[in-house]
This record gives sequence, C-alpha cells and structure tokens, in this order.
Amino acid sequence: MKIRVVLADDHKLFRAGIRALLQTLTDVEIVAEAADGREALRLITAEHPDVVLMDIMMPNLNGLDAAARVGRAFPRTRVVILSMNADEDSVLKALRVGAAGYVVKSADPAELELAIRAVSRGERFLSSEVSECVINACLQRVDKEQTSLEKLPPRQREVLQMIAEGHSTKGIAAQLGISVKTAEAYRGELMKTLDIHDIASLTRYAIRAGLVSPDR
Repeated sequence: MKIRVVLADDHKLFRAGIRALLQTLTDVEIVAEAADGREALRLITAEHPDVVLMDIMMPNLNGLDAAARVGRAFPRTRVVILSMNADEDSVLKALRVGAAGYVVKSADPAELELAIRAVSRGERFLSSEVSECVINACLQRVDKEQTSLEKLPPRQREVLQMIAEGHSTKGIAAQLGISVKTAEAYRGELMKTLDIHDIASLTRYAIRAGLVSPDR
C-alpha cells in the first residue's frame, strides 16, 4: 500500500520541487495539493490521506491552526510541519497542536522521505537541524502554560489572521460563512481578550506571534 500524501504550501515552486522528489518514491503518492490551510482541510476531508505535509505560513488559515483541526477531525492522518525555522518556539507550537513531524525546509531531501515513512508508522520525526537541546526544551514545555495566541479559541485566531492579512469585516464574514454582525462580535471579543483595540496593533501582534508573515 502506498503512503497517501496531501501537500499544502502556498509556494508553487516549492510544491513542484516536493512533488518531483516524492514521485521518485515507489511507496509514496501525492493525492492532492493545496495553497492554503482552508483548501488543505477540504482536500483532507475528501481524500483521507495518511500524511499531510503542511507549511506554517499560509494565507486564510495558517498551517498550525489547520494541523490542530486535522488532529481533532482526522486522528489517523499524521501532519508533518514544513518550516524555514528551527527555533524552539516554532517547534514547540507545532508539537502543541499535535504535529507528528517537523522538517526544516533547508534539510536534506532524504529527511523528508524519512519523516513521511516515520510518521506513517505512528512515530514522531524532528528534523536534524532541530538541535537536541531545542528538542529537550520543547518536550519539557509542551504541557506548560500556553501563550496568549494559543489561548485564543480557534475561530478568534482565524479572525485575527484574516484581519492581519487585510480582510474587511464583510470579507471575513463571507469567508467564514457568518453574518457581518457575528464577524464584528468576534473582532470585539478578540480585542477585549488581547487588550488590543485597533487594527494596526492587532496586525503587529499577529506578526510578532508568527501567525502571519510581515510581507503578507
């Protein structure tokens, strides 16, 4: 049986490179590709893959929040986070949302192959660029106090990301399938929870928290 993979990354060239790499493996098959977290969830629902390769920084719904939803809705689907960062905080966030693997994008291609096979067997895989001290620190902190971002309900994190990406209240309502009034209520609750009361400050917070990239 082939390991069925969904690839989620908003960079077409990167997806093409991963696709070319995995096409050389006889036991791995890419069954779908997504350019954002929301599209990835739709494809995962349709395809029920064994493994999802999930970029962290994606529009509409970031990889970490998408990974958390996969863990709740599809516990047999294993998520490998793909990231440019090998720092402790990034790895910790991935582990907290239930990711089974973490691969740095600068890693040797062989590591991605190992990651896919390891997580498909039910194991955990962390890139070799994630040093042993970072791994130990992350594992010790996984169950400790959450950050202010992690304490937000999933829907509020979605709204925060979309605000930071420049979506209007009407646009947020349309994307989420809710009324404008409900979208305004979410924004108000978000501002109250974070004690941040203007859009520019919310955007800066989202960037500092790693929810969106500064160049979005």
